[in-house]
Amino acid sequence: MDLAENLAAVRRQIDQACDCAGRDPAEVQLLAVSKGHPANAIAELVRAGQLDFGESKVQEAKAKIPLCPSSARWEMIGHLQTNKARDAVHLFPVIQSVDSLRLAEELNKQADKAAKTIRILLEINVVGESSKFGYSPSAVLADLQSLNQLRRLEIHGLMTIAPWSQDPERARPVFRKLAELRKQCEDALGAPLPVLSMGMSGDLGPAIQEGSTQVRVGTSLFGRRTYAKFGQQPDVAGELE
Repeated sequence: MDLAENLAAVRRQIDQACDCAGRDPAEVQLLAVSKGHPANAIAELVRAGQLDFGESKVQEAKAKIPLCPSSARWEMIGHLQTNKARDAVHLFPVIQSVDSLRLAEELNKQADKAAKTIRILLEINVVGESSKFGYSPSAVLADLQSLNQLRRLEIHGLMTIAPWSQDPERARPVFRKLAELRKQCEDALGAPLPVLSMGMSGDLGPAIQEGSTQVRVGTSLFGRRTYAKFGQQPDVAGELE
């Protein structure tokens, strides 16, 4: 498998989606989802010019990141338990999967101990799927001011995972609702939230057309992952790509 060719193909997809939406492709960040893939594959993509990577498991990232090129930039995109907050703060400058005030408070505490500021996204479960984590839209609005008062965390935007479907158009209403929720959050905070992380290999077109600023792509870049390589099993709730 030629990962550089895969990367070029995904970038063409992004360019085409941006062209359809009348957007500049520079507005859309590609985050390569490297969960379940080895350090040498990440190094190959880095050589091809891809620097932004997302990991879903703290323990896997802890073992793998030191083996990867130092120029790679890392974001935590999987469900995060509070007992892993300390490691996550040390590993990731960006944590996308903040889904409760309790987790945010623990991240703030650990970031304060480390004298670091962490950029966060608030994970939203737009349609209330029981198999997925994330704030409901009403709950995030209720917690927003408290979240904004955590001085070691910077809220940069929202993230969601659309329900899986063979038809990417079925995800469009979810993406549209997240964009609308971002506007509500911006109005409540009186500040911009620049990041909308939504869209994956199968639905990045509608996501970009609805305003996504970051797409999380794994399968189209790396191929199917081999979970046995890291002693993992597929999980529905924490799966992001």
